[in-house]
Amino acid sequence: MNEIRAAEQALIDEFSLLDNWVDRYQYIIDLGRKLPPFPEEWKDEAHKVHGCQSQVWLHTEIAGERLRFEAISDSAIVSGLIAILRRVYDDRPAAEVVRTSPDFIAALGLDQHLSPTRSNGLAAMIGAIKGAAARCADS
Repeated sequence: MNEIRAAEQALIDEFSLLDNWVDRYQYIIDLGRKLPPFPEEWKDEAHKVHGCQSQVWLHTEIAGERLRFEAISDSAIVSGLIAILRRVYDDRPAAEVVRTSPDFIAALGLDQHLSPTRSNGLAAMIGAIKGAAARCADS
C-alpha cells in the first residue's frame, strides 16, 4: 500500500468511530484548530487558492522528490479539510500525489455531506496540491 492510501485508510478508520455527522463536523473543526501557524507573508494573492468560497492560502515546496505544503483558511471547517488534506498529501512523493485519486472523499462521506460551495473549494484545493505535485514531479 502506498503512503497516501495508508493515510487515507487511517482517516477512514477514525471517521468510522464517529456515530453521526455532528460529531464528524466537530472532529473536522478540531483537526483544523491543530494546523501549524501559517506565516502572514504567505497570505497574499500568489498563495491564494481560487475557487473556494472561503479565503484559502496554500504554500508548497519541494523537498527532494516529496511535496511539502502548508495552508490555512478563514473558515473553521475549511481549515479542518486542509488538515485532512495535509494528512493525506503532505510530505508524500510528488509522483504518488499526482497519480493517486482522492477516493477518501467519498469513503469519508464528504462528497455527500459538504455543501456544494465547500465541495468546490475542496476540489480547488486538491487541484492546487496536485498541480504543485505535478510541477515537482516534472522538475
